[in-house]
Amino acid sequence: MKKIQLEILGLSSSQSQTGSFALVLGERDGNRRLPIIIGMFEAQSIAIQIEKINPNRPLTHDLFKSFAEQMDVRVTEILISDLKEGVFYSKIMCTNGTTEFELDSRPSDAIAIGLRFGVPIYTVESVLSEAGIILSDLEDEEEESDEMTVKSSSTSSSSTPSSKESLSQTSVDELNKLLNEALEKEDYERAAKIRDELNKRN
Repeated sequence: MKKIQLEILGLSSSQSQTGSFALVLGERDGNRRLPIIIGMFEAQSIAIQIEKINPNRPLTHDLFKSFAEQMDVRVTEILISDLKEGVFYSKIMCTNGTTEFELDSRPSDAIAIGLRFGVPIYTVESVLSEAGIILSDLEDEEEESDEMTVKSSSTSSSSTPSSKESLSQTSVDELNKLLNEALEKEDYERAAKIRDELNKRN
């Protein structure tokens, strides 16, 4: 079974299912894309790991990583292994140093965990050929947006143009204060926007 390595290209709110998100994976050495619809919680967990935001309290996937490390278990890779009736299946490949084993998982959970361990994500040709989209099919959509954005479950005031403008006019001290407040409220989307604004200043 030949494995094909994937990389995360974007995460955006799903236009087809309210409250869901589209995680887009791309073939590392090709032009095919694999979009997977995932839930809000998993999308948030993936997003904060990509954005390198440290939550005040560990999320479920952080807890999994801590537990695995305490038990001397290491995740080695993530494999999106099958597609049946429109549902993706995946495996978390693990080792304890002497024995290798796999855990069945939803792709969204597997990827969120894989990101925390810094391991590669793979799929197989049968999945990519059935559900993959050729890059040329996405070109028109990609021209409309330079990059996909991560959105929270509800559109907060932080995502409006006026709030972006206000962030650019806010002092660094105030931005740091707002960042701490956003983290306390676990509003990771707003925290990411504030962090980006702070990075622009540095």
